[in-house]
Amino acid sequence: MSDDIPFNRSFDVMPGQVVEVAPGVRRIVAPNPSPFTFTGTCTYIVGRGTVAILDPGPDSAAHVEAVLDAVRGETVSHLVVTHTHRDHSRASVA
Repeated sequence: MSDDIPFNRSFDVMPGQVVEVAPGVRRIVAPNPSPFTFTGTCTYIVGRGTVAILDPGPDSAAHVEAVLDAVRGETVSHLVVTHTHRDHSRASVA
């Protein structure tokens, strides 16, 4: 049955690049591609001015810098970690 479901691998991303994926929702992909993270862990920033960060990402200096640059001048009101896997939660200490 799983042979009938195609896996679309054409997810064009640049780690560290901020992309608006919906009005008020920005995505930054971490530079940690693997069989478990696909092209990299996705961090989402929701809102403008006052924002929430969803899944801050792995303990990667480059990723943390990209996220902090993306929210510079804004107030982070919420930090949401959807689960405690290291690729989703480690950057929350930054």
